[in-house]
Amino acid sequence: MTKLGLIGGGNMAEALVRGLLAARTLTKEQIRVSDPSADRRELLESNHGVQTTSSNTDLGAWAEVVLFAVKPQLIDAVLSQCADSLSPNCLVLSILAGTPLSTFENALAPKTAVVRAMPNTPALVQSGATALAPNEFCTDEHLTLAQSLFSAVGITVVLHESQIDAVTGLSGSGPAYVMLIIEALSDGGVQAGLPRDVATLLAAQTVMGAAKLVLDTGKHPGVLKDLVTSPGGTTIAGVNALEAGGLRHTLMQAVAAATARSRELGRS
Repeated sequence: MTKLGLIGGGNMAEALVRGLLAARTLTKEQIRVSDPSADRRELLESNHGVQTTSSNTDLGAWAEVVLFAVKPQLIDAVLSQCADSLSPNCLVLSILAGTPLSTFENALAPKTAVVRAMPNTPALVQSGATALAPNEFCTDEHLTLAQSLFSAVGITVVLHESQIDAVTGLSGSGPAYVMLIIEALSDGGVQAGLPRDVATLLAAQTVMGAAKLVLDTGKHPGVLKDLVTSPGGTTIAGVNALEAGGLRHTLMQAVAAATARSRELGRS
């Protein structure tokens, strides 16, 4: 029976707990969370029925898999508290942005299996995208276990750690880009005469539906775009306006800028 301990009980950690319980990947008895906030611990206990503690050391001693979900600037202090309590056979997971595998490898027992994960906020509604980067000491069993845990809140992909900054720039930061797009589409609907609530509903559903088409059909987005782009029609007129405004270039630059910033944070 896998015992999962989460160090840090914030929104992303709670999303994972919720997803694991909803998918029945783990039971509430298999999950414990440590957090310094008494209010946060009470919320997790009342909402999800999991045990909580204020002691990272006690949690580390209990868990077989430890997921670090604290602020990156706190990780050195947290590791100094609990490193000695972790079993050498423990699987360590991290969702800390800009924090390399080496941070954990240098603080923990030699040859500790560590997986760096980059989830995104749609995990809050079990529609996340998580990239996993294992270190050299992870076995196939370790990686399968990590995938099963994060699959409870969405899809997972396995990449090399050198690609995690690009993931941060695309899917990690990407929900914010899409929110801007939804907001802009809604504004366009209001400008064209629609009530705000209707415009936002239609914009959000359209984005979700278009994304589902890509995922369910496996077709290239350009092919699906052409399905609704008839000669001389309304859609091609709109696409032309987007091209004139540089939408494609702007989104590519956003991913590049966020990727570069992630690399900067990792170096610092």
